[in-house]
Amino acid sequence: MPVSRELQLPSGDKIPTVGFGTWTVWQGGEGEIYRAVKEAIKVGYRHIDCAWVYKNQEEVGQAIKESIDEGAVKRDDLFVTTKVWDTAHRRDAVKENLKQSLVQLGLSYVNLLLVHYPVSFKDGDDPFPKDNDGNIIFAYHDIVDTWKGMEDCVDADLARNIGLSNFNHLQVQRIIDASRIRPSVIQLEINPLFSNSQLVEYCQKRNIHVTAYAPLGAPNRPWKTKDEPDLLEEPVVKQLASAKGKTPAQIVLRCLLQRGIIIIPKSSTPARIKENFELFDTELNDDEMKQMAALDRNLRVYIEPIAANHPEYPFNDF
Repeated sequence: MPVSRELQLPSGDKIPTVGFGTWTVWQGGEGEIYRAVKEAIKVGYRHIDCAWVYKNQEEVGQAIKESIDEGAVKRDDLFVTTKVWDTAHRRDAVKENLKQSLVQLGLSYVNLLLVHYPVSFKDGDDPFPKDNDGNIIFAYHDIVDTWKGMEDCVDADLARNIGLSNFNHLQVQRIIDASRIRPSVIQLEINPLFSNSQLVEYCQKRNIHVTAYAPLGAPNRPWKTKDEPDLLEEPVVKQLASAKGKTPAQIVLRCLLQRGIIIIPKSSTPARIKENFELFDTELNDDEMKQMAALDRNLRVYIEPIAANHPEYPFNDF
């Protein structure tokens, strides 16, 4: 089953199907993301996924600027994504949050802007505002108003495309029904242990491209328990990798590409950065795809418990 290296967006832009993620749960120290992004661009990645809340966009921007200055890439060749955080869901705050990201990245526009979560936190610069008891202080902005702020960003030429992240199907439909500019991409947790197939199909049928974060199952997450499976150690994954002369990670990533899903794996190790990009010289047949599909255990690992009591908490529905 052939896969595309890029997918067409309604704006005319093309989004590369293999991107480079920049969020890290292990704080690798100053310069780690800078070095990783420079290496990714050198290897051939042209899709860089960022977010305001990651607090590392200055390093990403430095890597992009140096890569352009050195002639390794042109700005027009790069597809840069960032995300509006939960504390900037008021309509006029959306553009201000994006402007902060643009300053950090050293860019005049992003190719894609996403609403990071449908849940609103108290407006302001503190990404996780808490009360005296340590609970997150919520805000209650209408996600439709937030979306109008996203459309304002397109009108202002600050974002070429807009989309969603971590929305459920009911929330996606509310945005579609109210939108002047439809969401073109949605970013979701997806991997063979958590296929998220209902929501993937729902979005794809509505011409919304789907991007998988944590495509390898986030094996290094600090909250992983001993009884939870490790996707890269699953026998079928290791068996297919051995048979095809690939790594387990490459098998998993290829499987997602063959489902028509964009992937944004992350690594700070040069060899793995390169490995995660080398996915177009192998193929899984229908039987092998069924074997991979059988791994699904509905194991969502990013459940955002701090937001569970918010009325827009997305994970109680598909």
